[in-house]
Amino acid sequence: MLICHCNIITEKEIEQTIVGLLDEDPWQLIVPAKVYHAMRKRGRCCGCFPNVVETIIRVTENYHARSEEGGADIVSHLDRVRDLRVQYGSRFHERRTGNHRAA
Repeated sequence: MLICHCNIITEKEIEQTIVGLLDEDPWQLIVPAKVYHAMRKRGRCCGCFPNVVETIIRVTENYHARSEEGGADIVSHLDRVRDLRVQYGSRFHERRTGNHRAA
């Protein structure tokens, strides 16, 4: 599936890059900018970043679930991110209230 239309990047390419980064350091913080930098690309319109974040979370959770580490130590990051989106997403956008209008 095509994730980034500006750079023509597929979900599989992003997943492979994330796994490569996790192979280097399994506990590093991976953000969309780091993934794009590793691919020697850059975000243009950045409309794909929410999908990239979901992919990062999913691949990271799967990577750690398959690793030799104990499964009890793994925190479900995806659920935490979704809870934050539900909690803050409807009320705030870039620290503005919902009734704020751009010019």
